[in-house]
Amino acid sequence: MQNMGKVGASLMAGLAIAWTTACVTPAEHRKLQRRVHMLENGGASGPTRERTRVADLGARLDTLEIELRRLNGRLEESEHRTREALGEARAARREAAQPAAAEPPLAPDGAGVGGSESNSADLDAYRDARAAWSDGDADACIDRFRNFLQTYPSSSYAENASYWMADCYFKRGDFKTAVLRFDDVVARYPDGTRAPDALYRQGEALLRLGPGYGKAAGKAFERVVQEYPNSARATEAQKQLELLRSG
Repeated sequence: MQNMGKVGASLMAGLAIAWTTACVTPAEHRKLQRRVHMLENGGASGPTRERTRVADLGARLDTLEIELRRLNGRLEESEHRTREALGEARAARREAAQPAAAEPPLAPDGAGVGGSESNSADLDAYRDARAAWSDGDADACIDRFRNFLQTYPSSSYAENASYWMADCYFKRGDFKTAVLRFDDVVARYPDGTRAPDALYRQGEALLRLGPGYGKAAGKAFERVVQEYPNSARATEAQKQLELLRSG
């Protein structure tokens, strides 16, 4: 820019000399002035400067668009996490509100609850598996109840063992397997004491699998209301259906 100024000064000096010698016309004088003005402003004409400004604005708009996309991405991620947290909170409230399932009586003399006699071996095995459930050890709970059912398939505690094993899968977060295990309890013992509870818990496990399983969960809750209307779970199942219908 300093060189441009020097050139302009030189031209002005030349202009002054030429003017004093009467060798320059007024038109030539104006032409030289315009050249000096262009040089002092970087040699850029009006259209050129306008194109430069447009290019600068375009670059700034590109930068703002990139920043906007980045912010939108962060906003979508935040909304997704909020929805997940809300769903988990609602599920936790439902689980906390449900009454604790009653433990079948364990008679001191080893008598079972299904009418058939239980020996001390299967009673001890059942109690051992239940201890793992009480301790919150889902893996040990599943293994022990599975072994119990394989060893004592006709035990009067088999229905309860099947139910608690399904519950262990639920507590471990394996909701797909829990759905199958709860369904197995209902299929094997449709008239048992655990059937309405197992059917209700199947609906809960389906809800935990996500919105895509809401229709299947609704069918499970409907079965509780229709097939076990006098059970303690019928009222809760009706509430779940109302929640699903309300969205």
